[in-house]
Amino acid sequence: MPIVDAHAHIYPEKIALKAVSAIGRFYGVEASMAGQGSPEDLLAHKESAGITHFIVHSVATTAHSVPTINTFIAEQCAQHPEFIGFGTMHPDFEDMEAEVERALSLGLHGFKLHPDTQQVNMDDPRLMNFYEIIAGRVPLTVHTGDYRYDYSNPRRLARIMKTFPDLVVDAAHLSGWATYDIGYDIMVEEGLVHNERLFMDASSSFAWIGRRHMRELIRMWGSERVMYGSDYPMWDPTHELNEMLNCELTDDELEKVLWKNAERFSGVNIG
Repeated sequence: MPIVDAHAHIYPEKIALKAVSAIGRFYGVEASMAGQGSPEDLLAHKESAGITHFIVHSVATTAHSVPTINTFIAEQCAQHPEFIGFGTMHPDFEDMEAEVERALSLGLHGFKLHPDTQQVNMDDPRLMNFYEIIAGRVPLTVHTGDYRYDYSNPRRLARIMKTFPDLVVDAAHLSGWATYDIGYDIMVEEGLVHNERLFMDASSSFAWIGRRHMRELIRMWGSERVMYGSDYPMWDPTHELNEMLNCELTDDELEKVLWKNAERFSGVNIG
């Protein structure tokens, strides 16, 4: 059976350790970061855990880094068929449409945003323009939720999804990093909890909610919505996979969570 890690970050070798350190500081887990951040380090989990594919991306914290990151991700995907590449965008990038076209021509399959590290509301007018460009074409993974910031509040995502009815979204971290149940409650209020365009990956979750609560949330959201993900290099993909495998899900639920949902979300033929 294929296994897809739907949420992993990779960086060029020369900056990987610096990027890993910065991520650790941002989340207050610098001492426990599980990976080195390089493509080669991530691919080691293909052998150790049988993970067959990884949706990979990186986040542009400045506008001028957008083309460089998109090119790097595309080059890594060309070298490693296990990678499904998502590009990045920044709200201050001057010609979003041209860069989207370039990224897609390079073979990227979607885009990733992180409103908190990019310090922008996910429903900022500049990003709404970006969503209009990609809606109905490729999916979006967006970091969602954080008790420290309002940039990625799930209510902002609800506004986006209602404005762009063709936009397919992975509301990363079960729609509410560190506020997992709040994310669910908001989407229920907004009438989006069972929307066929809304997916969520389960990355960066097990450390706080455990297996029983994970199982409950998967069934509350619907097993056709949730994707296994690690948030590498924050967490070890092998460890996170083992946690998912031990959640006492049914075989049908596991098949959806481990790869079928990622296939539908990404639009990439995996099975």
